[in-house]
Amino acid sequence: MPLVRIDIRKGKDAAYRTALGHAVHDALVAIGAPQDDRFQVIAEHDAAGLVYDPDYLGIHRTDDVVFVQITFNDTRTLEQKKALFKHIVENMARSPGVKPGDVLINLVEVKKENWSFGNGEMPYAT
Repeated sequence: MPLVRIDIRKGKDAAYRTALGHAVHDALVAIGAPQDDRFQVIAEHDAAGLVYDPDYLGIHRTDDVVFVQITFNDTRTLEQKKALFKHIVENMARSPGVKPGDVLINLVEVKKENWSFGNGEMPYAT
């Protein structure tokens, strides 16, 4: 179960936010996540609430920067993670038109038993 957080600057419309969500979900499905396994939080922040370095590591970022944090099971290979990052950036560039340098991605990997989908149950605990 990937849990996705997408953080952007305030001012984008609903279609833009929806396109960001689809871009990440489609990339996750491409590396094997189930189609119906979609849990996302998309949040907007004012300028003081979304802080970034505009040129860290020589990558230029604008106020259209998008932070993507994905929490998922610690089961993906390095190749799958590289493919995921590539797909997210390509998908966001295609729609809604985010520049590749404006996409910052962070993975948080957890043991599979650390999830509850509801009712306090732990379906992956063995």
